[in-house]
Order: sequence, then C-alpha cells, then structure tokens
Amino acid sequence: MTDSVSAPPSRAILSLDQYVSGVLSGDRAVIARAITLIESRNIDHQPMAQDMIVQLLPHSGNAHRVGITGVPGVGKSTFIDALGTDLTEKGHRVAVLAVDPTSSRTGGSIRGDKTRMEKLSRDDKAFIRPSPASGTLGGVTRTTRETMIICEAAEFDVILVETVGVGQSETAVSEMVDFFLVLTIAGAGDELQGIKRGVLELADMIAVNKADGDNKQRAARAAGEYANAMHLMTPASPNWTPPVVQCSGLHRIGLVELWERVVEHRDRLTETGELDATRRDQILRWMWAMVEDRLMTSLRTDPGIASRIGALEQDVAAGRLTPTMAADRILKTFGDRKR
Repeated sequence: MTDSVSAPPSRAILSLDQYVSGVLSGDRAVIARAITLIESRNIDHQPMAQDMIVQLLPHSGNAHRVGITGVPGVGKSTFIDALGTDLTEKGHRVAVLAVDPTSSRTGGSIRGDKTRMEKLSRDDKAFIRPSPASGTLGGVTRTTRETMIICEAAEFDVILVETVGVGQSETAVSEMVDFFLVLTIAGAGDELQGIKRGVLELADMIAVNKADGDNKQRAARAAGEYANAMHLMTPASPNWTPPVVQCSGLHRIGLVELWERVVEHRDRLTETGELDATRRDQILRWMWAMVEDRLMTSLRTDPGIASRIGALEQDVAAGRLTPTMAADRILKTFGDRKR
C-alpha cells in the first residue's frame, strides 16, 4: 500500500478513472477522498460516486466482514485496537468503520475511538474511518456499505464495523457483515440485564472482555451465564452454534482463539453455501432499505408536503386526526404531486 498521491493536488477534482485507479493501487489519500465522495450530500456528486462503486464492485467481496457491538464501558476501542494490531502483525490489512446515526462530523465518538486506538491508528496496514455526519440510519448504512466496497477494493482483507450508536444500528450492522460479535463484560451486576435479548439473537459469538487479573473468575461465571442463555435461543444459522469466549483486549489474551472461531465460521458457511446466500440477501435488503430511505427523503423535502406537515402534526397531537389519517393525507398529497 502506498501513501503517495499520484492524483492531482488535493483541491483538484479527480476524474472517475483517478478515483478507481487510486483506490485499486491502495493510495490512502485517494481512498479517503473516494469515501468522502460517497458520503457527500451534494446530489451532483452522486452519479460519479455510483459509477465509481460499480467499477470497484468486481474487486470487492473477499474480506472478512465482522460487526462488533458492546455495552458502554465494555472496552470496545481497546479490544478493536488489540485485535486489529494482532491481525496486521499476522499480515492482514484491517479497516475499522463505524455506524452511528447520532454522531456529528465534529463530535462523533468514533473520533475519540480513533485517538484511543493508538497502535492501530499508526499502523500502515490499518485504516480507521469516522462514521458519516448525523442523518437517517438508512443514509449512514448506505455510506458504510459503500465504504466497505472501497476498502475491500483497496485490498483490506478484514473489515471491522463498529456500532457506536444504539438500537437499530446493531441490527443494521448485523445485516451488512458476515459475523456479528457481541462484546460484554463481567462484574457489572446482573450480566444478562446489561444487554438486550434482541442483540443476543443477532450474535455469532459472545466475548466476555476484561477476563484478566482479579476479574478472571467473574468473567468465567459471566461466560457460563451467557452460554446458558444462548442455549435457550434459536441460532441465526443452522450451521453454526454461537460460542461464548473470554478475552482481554488490554492484555491481548484470547484474541488468537477468538479470531480462529471467526475463521471457522466463515469456512463452515462458505462450505455449505450459506455465506454466498446471506450476502445476496443482504444486497437485496440494502436495495429496499435505500428505496425506503430515498422515499422518506423525497417526502420530507417535497415543498408541497413540507408546507402541510406542521398543521398535520398539530392535528394529530391535538387528537383531531389519527396518525393513520394524517399519513394517508401526506401520501395522497405526495402521489398527486408526482403525477
């Protein structure tokens, strides 16, 4: 991977060929600019951005796509820093991305994470990218998916997608990766109360972090509780039973074994054909998510709709209209204006 900039100076506009060739050659400056292009909200930038993605698509798809989530205080940044460093030391090239629909470009928590990932942020085999500016979840996940394509085309063979926000972001990440890792800790009261059942159902593995020093026994007990809980759930895949492991990102304990399970999962799903089927399903889900996102954007930005939303919201809040009636009026107005 080269850090040299073969393209024109940074303020010059790159051509489509320069974007594509720069990404494929691993030029970090062009990779960053390509991601900025697909994140742009300027509608004039989108045709080139999509043409670029089309040309990069044949060069993508070979990476391990791993989603990582965890409760606050779980040590996610330290864990990702340690795991990513372990992987680059073994010859992998690692990209760390984030999904956070609530962040802003100036205050998103991933910027702090980038600082805390001290080793990885200085590693020339790693690439850490902040999440897009605040917006709809659909818009954020679109840019994250397309950023994955760019990073894979640049020959990053491990993509770690971190959930920074909460709620729907966890489901969104699970639907764009091959493996979903739920990171948790022991010693914080009732371990099973600290994480939602819905998140456990998404997990391909649970890792109890900070399993070191005086916390080893508590981590072991927590791992046992999670293992029992997982036995009561139906696995997402008929070909994989989610394991519960213990690790320490701070002391780099158990990371080799953890990654071996990620590789084992990929090998098993590849052998059965489930990995290809899952990725095809994810692409179709992505398409329909984008349809919904674009429709909502069109609705909210349509001048005729915007002029009526305030009054309709007041009528709903005052009980003069039901939400269903107001929704029907919005959709009817939108449909009439599009004819």
